[in-house]
Amino acid sequence: MDEQRDAVQAPAAGAGQALDRRAELSEFLRTRRARLKPEDVGLPAFGRHRRVPGLRREELAQLAGVSVAYYTRLEQGNGRNVSAEVLDAIARALRLTDAEHAHLTHLAKPKAHKKKASARSQHVRASLRQLLDSFDSVPAYVMGRRAEVLAWNRMAAAVFGDWGELPQQERNWARMVFLRSQYQDLFVDWEQKAIDIVCQLRYEAGCHPDDPRLSALVGELSVKSEDFRRLWATHDVKEKSHGLKHLRHPLVGDLALQFESFRVPDDGELALVTYHAEPGSVSSEALRLLASWGTDATRAGTTAPRP
Repeated sequence: MDEQRDAVQAPAAGAGQALDRRAELSEFLRTRRARLKPEDVGLPAFGRHRRVPGLRREELAQLAGVSVAYYTRLEQGNGRNVSAEVLDAIARALRLTDAEHAHLTHLAKPKAHKKKASARSQHVRASLRQLLDSFDSVPAYVMGRRAEVLAWNRMAAAVFGDWGELPQQERNWARMVFLRSQYQDLFVDWEQKAIDIVCQLRYEAGCHPDDPRLSALVGELSVKSEDFRRLWATHDVKEKSHGLKHLRHPLVGDLALQFESFRVPDDGELALVTYHAEPGSVSSEALRLLASWGTDATRAGTTAPRP
C-alpha cells in the first residue's frame, strides 16, 4: 500500500474552521513513525534503500502487537473504538513522551468538549492579580488558552514590554513571537521559544479541536508566518513547565532567567509563569535596576532615568 497516497493531509485551519481531528491523528502518527529507525527499536535494517523514512507500518504494527490492517486504519485517522491498551502499546512502540502519549489519546479518543466551553473568555480572579503585584522583583504573568497573556505585573512589563499598550487580541505569545520583530531581538534563542509556543498550541489543538478561536489563530499565523508553517508541520507536542531563557534586553543587556510555570489548581487551563535570576548574578542586578526604573523601563529608549 502506498503510504504517501494514504496519508491524510492536514490543511491549516481558517477563521471559524475546526481543526480536522482525523487529519491531526493521521499526521501525528505518521511523523512519529518517520522519526524512528529500525535500529532504534532493535529491528534489522534490511535493504539499503527504503521507500519511506523511519519505520514502516508493518514494523510499527509488529512492535505494538497489532495487525497491519488495524494500525493502518488508525494512521488513516480512524480511531473509532480503539482501546486504551492498544494506544498504550502504540505509544510504547513509538517511544512517545508523556505529553505525546496524552496528545495521541486526545486525538484518538476525544472527550466531549462543548464549543462554548472552549470559546468562552477566561478570567483571572482578583486575589491572583494581587499575588502578581506582590512580586516586586520577579517578572510574572498569567497565561491562558491559546498562549494568551491575561494578567501581568510591573516587572513583566519591564522585561517583556508593556502589554497594556497592545490591543487585547495581540496579547498572545504566538502572535508576539511570530509577528513582532522586537521579540526576535529579545529572545537570544528565538527558534527555541518559537518551538515551545507551537508545541503548546499543538497540544491544545488535540484537547480542543473545536475551539474556533484556536483554529482562527492557527490559520492567521499559517498565512502570515513561514516560520510558523514550518514548525506547525512537525506535529511536535510538549508541555514545558520550567527552564532557562536568555534575553537581550534593550536597556540592561543580556539576562539569564529561570522560569517556572504553575497550573492554577481550580482552573488547569491557567498558568502562573514566573522568572527569576540566580542571586548575586549580573542578571539579578539587572532586574534590580529594572525594578528601580519602574514604568520607565517599559520604554526601550534612551531616556530611562539613571539609578
